Amino acid sequence: MRLMIASDIHGSAFYCRKMVDAFEKEKADRLLLLGDLLYHGPRNDLPREYSPKEVIAMLNSLKEHILCVRGNCDTEVDQMVLEFPIMAEYCLLEMDGQTIFATHGHVWNPQNPPMLKNGDILLNGHTHVPANEQFEKATVKCTYMNPGSVSIPKEGSKHGYMIYHDGTFEWKGFAAV
Repeated sequence: MRLMIASDIHGSAFYCRKMVDAFEKEKADRLLLLGDLLYHGPRNDLPREYSPKEVIAMLNSLKEHILCVRGNCDTEVDQMVLEFPIMAEYCLLEMDGQTIFATHGHVWNPQNPPMLKNGDILLNGHTHVPANEQFEKATVKCTYMNPGSVSIPKEGSKHGYMIYHDGTFEWKGFAAV
């Protein structure tokens, strides 16, 4: 399976279009969204072309391909307009013999990890900063990964996403604008 992983669209129609174009170009089987789809939140500036209604239409057109977890900016009102489930706190994926615990990151993160076993992957969004690092809690050693943000990257990172295919993760940025 070819999986595209993205997070933190925050209502940007401009970057959602780029994400949808990348999804089609990548020929991914599924799009895993790690939350914060429509609202920008009180700590973020408005993203480029802030238009949640346009984002709703773009995402709903891909509903049969989307897996999603709830971000800290996602609400039940958002679920009323989106035609795929968004309210799950986490998603467990078994991919190529690897367990991936996918969540937004505001609850479960390397500082407060869920129950993981050695070698598991904790996949978060939330920070808007790409990451690929090892962490250890008690005697359990795991990998923490973050695709960064589609629309509001932080700490000098790029607007982007990740691709998972054949046991390998690859971070990708959108073309310069």
